[in-house]
Amino acid sequence: MFKQHVMRCALALAAVLIFSAVLGAQAPQPSGQPQGGAGAKANKPATPPPGPAPVRDISGVWNASRGIGNSWTKEDAPLTPWGVAKFKESKSSNGGPYKLDQTNDPVITKCLPPGVPRIYMQPFPFQIVQTPKETLFVYEYDHTVRHIRTDGRQHKDPDPSYMGESIGHWEDDTTFVVDSVGFNEGTWLDRAGHPHSDQLHVVERFHRVDSDNMEIAITMEDSKALTKPWSQTIYYRLRPTWEIEEQDCAENSDFVNFENGEQGAAK
Repeated sequence: MFKQHVMRCALALAAVLIFSAVLGAQAPQPSGQPQGGAGAKANKPATPPPGPAPVRDISGVWNASRGIGNSWTKEDAPLTPWGVAKFKESKSSNGGPYKLDQTNDPVITKCLPPGVPRIYMQPFPFQIVQTPKETLFVYEYDHTVRHIRTDGRQHKDPDPSYMGESIGHWEDDTTFVVDSVGFNEGTWLDRAGHPHSDQLHVVERFHRVDSDNMEIAITMEDSKALTKPWSQTIYYRLRPTWEIEEQDCAENSDFVNFENGEQGAAK
């Protein structure tokens, strides 16, 4: 089971590190089918097309089907002067010029929650569980859980937190919208180190395309850090046979012992 988990995480990490790459999810070859060579294409059974999207249902385990990379767009983030100054303080080791013993990435150096929307850049699946009053997002990464309230409440000056306060509603039968505010300034918007303030407002639109696929359209607004909304769409595939496993930030990653100046061994 551990080897299977490591292999799965390694494959997911490879997908995330390829910026702007389009990676389709590959199904394993059925037993007894040719793996290549003449006649392989003819003998391989056709994959049935996805079925229609279920009504108001995004539950299940989902994993990224296309690479995301270290930032949300190829173009520079639309930063304000305040945002530019804060970005210059960031020392990213994810595609940036800094090494692990130089980075100030809070996810790497302190195991802090990645925040929203950066949580989607962590190369692990997540599970959605729907209940009448809330929808739970259970991310495999570091046991992170979000409570998306669906009881009709409104935002009312929430206490700042890493993952924010999230309220959800169904826009139509296949689109679930999550509105999040109440963030502290302890996270980055991405792995490149783009900052945000406590004015961050994130809207996620989960559109169930069909039985197997989902699009997540993310829009970030921050009057202090961004000159205009910053948006991107990411793509996920349902993994009905997967289960969320235990992944601990401190035990499953290479971290740096800053007091001794030595890089820790991989677990």
